[in-house]
Amino acid sequence: MLKKGDRAPEFSLPDESGELVSLSDLLAKGAIILYFYPADFTPICTAEACSIRDMHDEILDVDMQVVGISPQSSDSHSRFKNQFDLPFPLLFDQSKKAIRAYGVDGLLGMGVRRATFLLGQDGIVENLVVSDLFVSSHTKFIKQVIADRSA
Repeated sequence: MLKKGDRAPEFSLPDESGELVSLSDLLAKGAIILYFYPADFTPICTAEACSIRDMHDEILDVDMQVVGISPQSSDSHSRFKNQFDLPFPLLFDQSKKAIRAYGVDGLLGMGVRRATFLLGQDGIVENLVVSDLFVSSHTKFIKQVIADRSA
């Protein structure tokens, strides 16, 4: 798994509308909260996405952006995004190339670990949290990022 100070691996993945999105294009717009999650529509992943949605304006206020990545299809992401009114892109990593590059592949290659990375505009991992079951760890992490950036 990547650690603080590592360079984030480049990726190019389709979003919920099928448009390719690369890390370098995202970084050109600023720092990123990049979160990996196991699956659309599951209770924990839905709670996580909705908690990030509810903080989205605060995230934008500190010149940050949010992007989610999981192995579900663009169609699944589109339905998930629409159903829960998610204002940030969800990227489709069918081959788990980015998931593996960031070291968040599940045990024995099954599933995806729940991990959130703070990437500076230079592409360096500034901080991260990994908590497979507890959304509150990710929520607290993002709230701390917002507090630190607004200070």
